[in-house]
Order: sequence, then C-alpha cells, then structure tokens
Amino acid sequence: MKVSYHGHSIVRVQTNNHTILIDPFISGTEDCDLDAGSVEADVILLTHGHNDHVGDTEDIAKRNDALVVAPNELANYLGGKGLNTHPMHIGGAHEFDFGKVKFTQAFHGSSYTEEDGTIIYTGMPGGILLTIDGKTIYHVGDTGLFSDLKLIGEMNDIDIAFVPIGDNFTMGPEDALVASDWINAGTIVPVHYNTFPLIEQDAEAFASKVKTGEGKAMKIGETTEL
Repeated sequence: MKVSYHGHSIVRVQTNNHTILIDPFISGTEDCDLDAGSVEADVILLTHGHNDHVGDTEDIAKRNDALVVAPNELANYLGGKGLNTHPMHIGGAHEFDFGKVKFTQAFHGSSYTEEDGTIIYTGMPGGILLTIDGKTIYHVGDTGLFSDLKLIGEMNDIDIAFVPIGDNFTMGPEDALVASDWINAGTIVPVHYNTFPLIEQDAEAFASKVKTGEGKAMKIGETTEL
C-alpha cells in the first residue's frame, strides 16, 4: 500500500485494487502535483465541508463514478448534486470493500460556501481512521488540541498520522507536538500549512521535534509504503 501527500491536507492511498483520495483540494492548492481534471479515484473520503477540503470532489467523483464517504450532512448535500455517497457520523465505523473507515471527533467548523456566497451547513467535522490490510492511517482533519486524542492513540495501533500544524484555523506546531505524542503513531506527517500566508509554518522544524514516532515532513508528491 502506498500513501502520498499532495499539499494542504490532500492524501492519496493506493492499494492493489483501489485509489483513495482524502480531502482533494487540488485546483486550489498552488503547489499540488495532481491534476483535478485527470486524477483517478475509486473513493473520496472527506473530513468536513470547508471548501479547502471538499475541493474538487464533485468533478472527480462524477468523472470516476467514485464513492464519496463523508459526515452525514455533507454526504447528503453532495448526494443532492448527483454524487454516489455514503453518510457516516462521529464514532461510527463501516467496513467497505476497500477497507474500514471510522470517524473520530474534531474541534472545528464545517460549512460549504457556494459560488454565489450561500453558506451550507455540513454537519460536524471529523477525523478519519482508515484501516486497510492491518495498517491504520489517521487523518486527524482540521482540529484544535483535545485530550481524547490520547484515547484514540491508546485504542488504535496507528501506522501513520496526518496532523495539522498551520495554526490560526487549526492546531499550531506546539499543540500539534502534544497531539503527536498522544496519537502515538509510527510516523507523524504535518499537513494544513503553507497553502496561504496565514498558515505558513516550518514543517521540517516541526518534524524534527516529534518525540513519539518518526516526524516526517513529506514533500508534495512524496510517497511512503506501509
């Protein structure tokens, strides 16, 4: 199984049979190496409804006939646009043919802004535990620091975790280091930084300070194998 990072909070997971995209904000991420008009995906997983996470989901899903797995209200909203969706909620897990998905809590907001400025409520934000062939990937989603991250780390054997460090809208580096200790993953990868000036951070400096597990500031397009 190959796991790659593509800027902002975009993660791609490739198995022998499936390609899974998480939070594909591709055309809005200046340095992203993926092309929203040609990228392939069997499954799209969404942590919450903000535009910088839903991103190009509609176009990618329709072109690939991909399944979109998302929090309930967001899934219902996207289903109304003709997408094939599977609604879930925090604490819920489901076994799919590509692996097991479980949503965890995240302390953030969740709404989608239409082109005309209309704001659509899209339910509770979340994190995603994705387990495939005995390996677990944790996309923490957009969140501030909260103590149940320690419980999540104790309850799950997490191989790699994608942790936001951008500050202002999510945890900053200091809180993310505490979160990383609690999550107790084999590898900690910083995400949600440097997409725009307000969230500029030094990912290498953050990664060098990770004490529990290996801190790894993945380059855009970089792949690791699990």
